[in-house]
Amino acid sequence: MKQFLTGLILLLFGASVACAAEAAKDEAPAVPAPAASAPAVPASAVSAPAASSPDMAPGTEYVVGVDDIMDISVLQPEKLLVTVSVAPDGSISFPYVGSVRVNGLTLTGIQKEIQDRLSDGYMKYPVVSVSLREARSHKFFVYGEVMRPGTFQLEGSTTVLRAISMAGGFTKFGSTHVKVLRPRSNKPGYETIKVNIKAVMDGNSDDDLVLQTGDIVVVSQGVF
Repeated sequence: MKQFLTGLILLLFGASVACAAEAAKDEAPAVPAPAASAPAVPASAVSAPAASSPDMAPGTEYVVGVDDIMDISVLQPEKLLVTVSVAPDGSISFPYVGSVRVNGLTLTGIQKEIQDRLSDGYMKYPVVSVSLREARSHKFFVYGEVMRPGTFQLEGSTTVLRAISMAGGFTKFGSTHVKVLRPRSNKPGYETIKVNIKAVMDGNSDDDLVLQTGDIVVVSQGVF
């Protein structure tokens, strides 16, 4: 009888130990799986800062020409800042790549051209930024009966009346007979546009023509 009780006690003790072990296993916190690391973004995917431009019409981008001055920066993999002026042949000189023709390109186009050339054996994943320092290529001309005839920089929306003012105004022989000679885009020569400058000075701004690059304002001599 004594042996039977001893065996029963041992059996119950073993069962309780097994149950406690199983419960501890169920309550153990799960170890989270390591998070997958995000793929590295290549340097070439980093966009360069937007290039600045002078006052232009909405939706347009400045087109670079001869005499314009630009700041061109390489942001990575190495820092480099160069200020360049567009030569008469329409090109600039840039370290590593040499001569680059930029006449007629936008700032974004120049940025891509230099970036592509640097990528071709000179730098790995270059990032280039181009900004306009001085707009000198967009010019117009005022001739005839004005105080200071000559060449002027085209800034923003320059009108005929403003152009005459920039040229010092009319001489004492000047008249209100004003015309604009505009270069033709598809053939040599000029398109002649007559401007009613008297109406403009009387307050009718609709007659005040906005000038374009290469325009020639001609103020005729008055007939006395």
